[in-house]
Formats: sequence, C-alpha cells, structure tokens
Amino acid sequence: MATRLRAAVIGYGNVGRYAVEAVQEAPDLELAGIVRRDPSDRAGIDPSVAVVGHVSELGRVDVALLCVPTRQVPEVAQRYLAAGINTVDSYDIHGELVDLRRRLDPVAREHGAVAIVSAGWDPGTDSMVRAMLEFMAPRGITYTDFGPGMSMGHSVAVRAIPGVRDAMSLTVPVGQGVHRRLVYVELEPGADLEVVTRRILEDPYFQHDETRVIPVPSVEDVVDMGHGVRMERKGVSGRTHNQRFLFDMRINNPALTAQVMVAAARATFRQRPGAYTMLEVPVIDYLPGDREALLRRLM
Repeated sequence: MATRLRAAVIGYGNVGRYAVEAVQEAPDLELAGIVRRDPSDRAGIDPSVAVVGHVSELGRVDVALLCVPTRQVPEVAQRYLAAGINTVDSYDIHGELVDLRRRLDPVAREHGAVAIVSAGWDPGTDSMVRAMLEFMAPRGITYTDFGPGMSMGHSVAVRAIPGVRDAMSLTVPVGQGVHRRLVYVELEPGADLEVVTRRILEDPYFQHDETRVIPVPSVEDVVDMGHGVRMERKGVSGRTHNQRFLFDMRINNPALTAQVMVAAARATFRQRPGAYTMLEVPVIDYLPGDREALLRRLM
C-alpha cells in the first residue's frame, strides 16, 4: 500500500473541526495533527489526535489545511510554503483572490511547494460550475443567489471588531444576485452598538450589500450552519437562444468547505510547484484513486 500523505489542520474553529473529520475519512490522507494557538485546549478533540503549537512538532507534514480567518491566510500560507509544505486555504474575498495567487506563486515555486487558494464552495466549486455554464452557453447572464445561511467569512470579520463578543452574519438572497446581510451581534458589556454598527458597515465585506445589524443576548441561540446557493444561467449556445441551466444545493457550510479543502489537498500533489485557483486544476486531480479507473467509472 502506498504511503499516505500527512495533512495538518491549522486552526480548530468551525472549518477546522470538520477538516479533521474529512481528513480522517480520506483513503489517501493521514491526519498528522492539529496546530492551534493554545495546544492545551483539547475540548472535543479525540485523545489520539496530536494538538501542538507549531507544525514542527508533528514530524513530517506534506500539506497544511489553513483553517484560519481569511485575513490571516496570506501571511500563514507564505510561512508554510517557505517551509516546503503544500497549502490549501478557503480565502473568500472574491476581488482579492487573484492577487493572493500572484503573491503566493513565487514563494511556492522557490520552495518546491504547491498552494491551492480559495478552495471552498464559493469561491471554489461554484466558480468551476460558473465556468462550465459559461462554455455551455458563451453568451448570457449567470445569477448567483446565496443562502439564506451563515457566511463564515463575514461572521469572523465582525467578531474581530472591538466590543463584539460573538457574531453571525446571515446572507439573505433578494434575487438576481442581490443579497442582504443580517448581522446578529452579541456585545461585550459597555460596548456601543452605534460604534460597532459603523465599523461593520465600513468593512469591505459589507460595503456592497444592504446590511442590518441586530443586537441579541446570545448569538449561540440563533446560529445555524446551513447555507446554500442557486445559480441560474440563460444564454446562447452557438446561435440558439433560451438555453437554461440551474445548479442548486443546500449544505452545512463548514462541512462542505472542509471537504473541498481535503480534495484540494490531494490535488496539490498532482501539480507543479506554484499557486493555483481551483479553476486551474483538472477536476480529476481532486478525486482519490487511479486515473484510468476514474475515467472508466465517470465517463
């Protein structure tokens, strides 16, 4: 049997917890352990799983799943790539992900490593579906409607604001790609709701959508990990109009994100050194098993 690739999960928040499970279920990956700021915090972690403060304590690590807040990804990814460790992240700031790829590419090449950026479901697998719909109907419009559901990236951004004890940002589809943000905040004692609200509305995560901030006594009482997306395209194939396509899914947000990251972790070992988006990687490289056997089964 071939040696399984050793994967480390960096961070143990919502995505990190599911990433551990997804790695453990992967037939070709082995969980090296978890890296977190406080390795003494083992709440909810199987006693057999190593929890450390630095990746060097885990021995050989082939790939790191960066389950950290989006805004920490660029620095953390560069550090792991410089150590020769492949990286996968779920960076979700759409307008900046190509810049992140460009930033990580020379680091990965220099150290013989591979990075796959924005390996989630949007951006990520939804981007792949959008590309497929576009080559099926080159002229037309694709509408992407998210939710209703919790956006992890938006929620983390709000939790970083001083005075916020906990937060959940809910994405509500209006239609035709337009969304509202309902931000539920649990404030620290003495925090000023007006100041917190202004900071939220000024954040790039929220500047382009109608946003309502709602104070609640306990965010935990309103959290729901469910989410979803509905993509519709109406366009033209050749000269034939009225080609219509629909992609719809309802999912547990962090569980799906973690599963996609594990698939991307596998794919890193099938690419040349450098940084890639999911769109640039052959679909078959995300799947475990023999390539010809996969072709015979799926074609």
